[in-house]
Amino acid sequence: MVSSPHEALHQICQKDTEGMIRSFRRLFHVPFPEPRSISVVNTDLTEIAPVERRVDSLVRVDTDEGAFLLVLESQGEKDDRKRGSWPYYLAYLHEKYRCEPVLIVMTQNRSTARWAAQPIRFGLPAWASLVVRPLVLGPDNVPVIADEAEVARDVTLAVFSAITHGKGRDAAAILEPLAAVLDTVNPDTASVFAELVESGLVDSQAKKVWRELMMPVNYFFKNPVAVKLREEGRVEGRVEEQIASILRTLDRRHIEVPDSVRQRVRGCTDPDLLQIWVDRAYDVTEAADLFDED
Repeated sequence: MVSSPHEALHQICQKDTEGMIRSFRRLFHVPFPEPRSISVVNTDLTEIAPVERRVDSLVRVDTDEGAFLLVLESQGEKDDRKRGSWPYYLAYLHEKYRCEPVLIVMTQNRSTARWAAQPIRFGLPAWASLVVRPLVLGPDNVPVIADEAEVARDVTLAVFSAITHGKGRDAAAILEPLAAVLDTVNPDTASVFAELVESGLVDSQAKKVWRELMMPVNYFFKNPVAVKLREEGRVEGRVEEQIASILRTLDRRHIEVPDSVRQRVRGCTDPDLLQIWVDRAYDVTEAADLFDED
């Protein structure tokens, strides 16, 4: 399920890819080539076989040295299924687009960052046929930017820093200089970044601080990206409630739910279809009957 913090992280990269590439050079010490043109690519990696695979963001960067793909994945927690998905993504994208894919995992959690940074090896212990080495952005390598002058030098990185570190007692020290700088930049850009920070913050106290900082300039509830994120949040909340209702009803009726059914229910994001399943959950005699006539 895609959450607002999850959505905010990769929308930053789509909003200012050039800024993020500058940040990647600084944080990873990897010589990313200078972009000549940038385009957002379809994130659906599903093949003819009905197995859905989708990356969070996929950006093609053309340079004088050739093209490469930024494969951007937001990771809230450890998920061992990704250890198989990520190599698949990279191999498929290389075959489809014939340019080099670069996997960048973004997380707000230190233990998840350490997990994601571990190389993924396929093959024999003494001879790996395939090795995947994700680049990971997390609290340990994204700097804490709490100085107004430093924020002004790299607003995009400061936004990511705020989302990554803006929690607990240090939230105000990080958020206040960012708010001050956003008040001096292009209003449209500022409103996008302001809403992204608000959506990306996971700490309730930090979110409250940020809203208080932004309310005097009324960035919220005006810009199209903000409206889109709020609408997605409402739909997402409804979907989560429907999924919980289906599984809870089946459980209370003592109907066994196979993993295949559970995964299909949890993987559905269509509120109208889920509502049909909610209604059916009260009548079916087997869990798989939820999907009759779909």
